[in-house]
Amino acid sequence: MDAAQQDADAAIARYQTKEPEWTARFLVLKAHILVLRGSYGEALKLLNEALPPSLVNSETAIRRKMVQGMALQYAQRYEEAERSLREASDLASKNQPGLLGDIYQAQGNLEADEKKYPDASAAFHHALSLSRDNRLPFLEASATGSLGYVAMWQEHYDEAIDWFKLALQKSQALSADSTIEKTLGNMGWNYWVVGDLESAEEILKKAEEASVKAGLPGDRVKWLNDLSGVYFQQHRYDIAGPTSEEALRLARQVQDNRDITNCLNSASDIALATGHIDVAEKYNREALGIEQAGLDQFGIASSTVIAGRIAAEKKQFAKAAAIFQKILADSSIETALRWEAQASLAEVHDAQGKTVLAEYEFSGAIATISKAWEQIQKEEFRLSFLTSAIRFYDAYVNFLIAQRRPLDALKIADRSRAQTLEHGLSSGTNGKSGQSVAAHPQGIARWLNATLLFYWLGDQHSYLWAITPAKVSLFRLPARAEIDATAKSYLDSFTDPRDPLETGNADAKKLYAMLIQPAEKLIPKNSRVIVLPDGNLNSLNFETLIVPGEKPHYWIEEVTLLTGNSLALLDKTFSTAPPKAANLFLMGDALQASPDFPPLPQAGKEVGLVENYFSQNNRTVFTGAQATPSKFVSGKPEEFSYLHFATHGTASTTRPLESAVILSPEGDSYKLYARDIVRHPLHAYLVTISACNGAGMRTYAGEGLVGLAWAFLRAGAHNVIAGLWEVSNSSTPQLMDELYKGLNAGQDPATALRKAKLALVHSDGNYRRPFYWAPFQLYAGS
Repeated sequence: MDAAQQDADAAIARYQTKEPEWTARFLVLKAHILVLRGSYGEALKLLNEALPPSLVNSETAIRRKMVQGMALQYAQRYEEAERSLREASDLASKNQPGLLGDIYQAQGNLEADEKKYPDASAAFHHALSLSRDNRLPFLEASATGSLGYVAMWQEHYDEAIDWFKLALQKSQALSADSTIEKTLGNMGWNYWVVGDLESAEEILKKAEEASVKAGLPGDRVKWLNDLSGVYFQQHRYDIAGPTSEEALRLARQVQDNRDITNCLNSASDIALATGHIDVAEKYNREALGIEQAGLDQFGIASSTVIAGRIAAEKKQFAKAAAIFQKILADSSIETALRWEAQASLAEVHDAQGKTVLAEYEFSGAIATISKAWEQIQKEEFRLSFLTSAIRFYDAYVNFLIAQRRPLDALKIADRSRAQTLEHGLSSGTNGKSGQSVAAHPQGIARWLNATLLFYWLGDQHSYLWAITPAKVSLFRLPARAEIDATAKSYLDSFTDPRDPLETGNADAKKLYAMLIQPAEKLIPKNSRVIVLPDGNLNSLNFETLIVPGEKPHYWIEEVTLLTGNSLALLDKTFSTAPPKAANLFLMGDALQASPDFPPLPQAGKEVGLVENYFSQNNRTVFTGAQATPSKFVSGKPEEFSYLHFATHGTASTTRPLESAVILSPEGDSYKLYARDIVRHPLHAYLVTISACNGAGMRTYAGEGLVGLAWAFLRAGAHNVIAGLWEVSNSSTPQLMDELYKGLNAGQDPATALRKAKLALVHSDGNYRRPFYWAPFQLYAGS
């Protein structure tokens, strides 16, 4: 029992015999506390006691009816809840209009639970308006958060997060612990749904801590259970399981059937993923029992989908198909469950040999995912959305390959790629945005005079499509886990002072054998190769892989390499001919803006080397105090064919669009953010970001690495050179000098960059190591 409840009990004991009116008031207060704590059964028992006649039209009577309605709502006795709240509203209208805001708030919560979202939204807007008119800041914070809640259930996730951010600010200003924790929890859930799992984990942890502080065990159950779902999606089953079990244990103590079924469903998901079908079935049977007894209406759809998956795992295909078809017949089912049911039904049809029906459902699942993606307005949420849904693309790809249709599988794989990038580049044009799929991959290879290597990493199977002007060949690769582990081990070795070529790095050789050797015969020596990577391969520079033989060497010795985002974007790539009237926009050698970004001793040298390749009339250079973020905008970079940044850079893993070029300070500002870059259309032939981690550090499913390079491509740059890791201040000026020497001689960026790197590879000093030349990668296809 917490302090608030103890105070209420003490007051009741003090006034029970002497002051029945005060006793009634404190009974209502205690009931309200019990409802907030999730003990709605106890609250309803307290509220059964009749009020003294003197309080029949009082504030106490109104609050009693309102709290009774709230308790009945939690008990999912909706008709009774509606009646109680209607009576509270009638009483308040006649006697206490100042309480109508609280009643609207309660009515909105009830209507949201009943899925009457427009009505709920109207009620919350009424509550918000009254809170502002009557200067009721606590009600304003609650109503604002509730508008986020109803937007969330309408699947307007970015709108919901905006409401929650506003509610959080207001709640924190009031130190309103219960509102803070609810807002945090709901915000975390939204980040989870849009696939931003890192943000979801961070915020849900804060919500769980806040629920303990506020003494709200029922809410703690929700946030723990959501956390287990985040860990589950990250395949962190070792922590997902215990978190789910703790949430279920607490839910049983609180005795909230809705939370119990949610926790049981989470536990079933984890058990299925870890191969414990009997355990999953036990949890699922219990959840369905609660729901079929009429004790919970919310988890039925989720429990039913899980029952179908269990039946499919047990090869009870007719039963599974019937379950999924029942789900799909219900138009009220939330979108994420709909595409899961469609994909699951497709797999059941496939297992039964009904391939036409299977493809129909797979296609429907992808269409449902695409429609949901298109409804998201904010770019940051579009980026992360496929995190939750990419496994359904993977299932469809595997199905098509099993049907010996590798070209169709390639089209589906490419449909998942760079959707946000393509959508942004197509906005405002007559081009179809977001869903373009290259129908002629060989034609793209012919047009670009290159071999295309398209990778797809899956949990069970991975694939490589090698695309030449003559044919498309499919190769099977090891599963994602093996490839990821080897790539990570190799990248970690770059901090070793020794040259991987001299040490015969085993990972570099293994990666070549896994990723390149299957298609080796299709790649002529000294030809152009465009790699379209997947997953963690986005952080790997393929040029550094070691080709075996009598004289082992880096792959850069054999090919000119570019990195592409998708076939659809490569299909729309403009001519790569160098501009005839080249001009340069250069920013660098910035003043120190923060102790975190000390002066770069060689930046001035790099600026001098690069600008010398352009006449004074064909260059605009901002250095020192002039190299500020506002100068980027006012300098009209859209009018230049070459953009170059010789300065510090940052890459954000939690918010990639917060990645930034570090420039000279002007007031409190010194960062040119990726989110600002994408808003400024460019036409540059080449953007070079001579900064650390310019390519980014956060990889999104389908979208690849997102950071400064992505932002400049999104803004319209045709080619971008950026760093995959921390670049060397000492060797970079030399590399850039060689790069621009080649560009000045008429070479395209890929050729010029390769020759500049080879100059270091063939040198005698430390610069021959990949650490110095390999961070810079060329991204094309915008």
